[in-house]
Amino acid sequence: MTSGRLPTPCTLTDEQFFYILTEYSEGASDEEIKAYIWQERGSFSNDLWDRWLIDEPIFSETIKKGRELSKGWWHKQGRKNLKDSEFSPTLWYMNMKNRFGWRDNQNINHGGQFGENAIETKHTLTIVEPIKNGS
Repeated sequence: MTSGRLPTPCTLTDEQFFYILTEYSEGASDEEIKAYIWQERGSFSNDLWDRWLIDEPIFSETIKKGRELSKGWWHKQGRKNLKDSEFSPTLWYMNMKNRFGWRDNQNINHGGQFGENAIETKHTLTIVEPIKNGS
């Protein structure tokens, strides 16, 4: 038990876990999954979500796998749609920055090449959260 509260066991069914993974595989966010669980249970809190991630191994693994499925879906959207004239790379890029912690790199040049302490912005991305082995 992670808090002073009585444990609230995860009562999601196999069908609900399957639905959660299906939604993640189509790019769903944690917030969408929380909303689904709330609708299914009639109540749900961020605190309970956090406790289940710690105390309920099946729930925790489902969410971890789901997050990777969602990430993969979003990456694939960018890769597959780059040549589509109706695709908005700016919207996709901003989504990736907000959803997955991407950021622009800024390099400060102290050598005077661009002027004293000039900031050079490069359009490269750095993933802030490293991928953990075994996830």
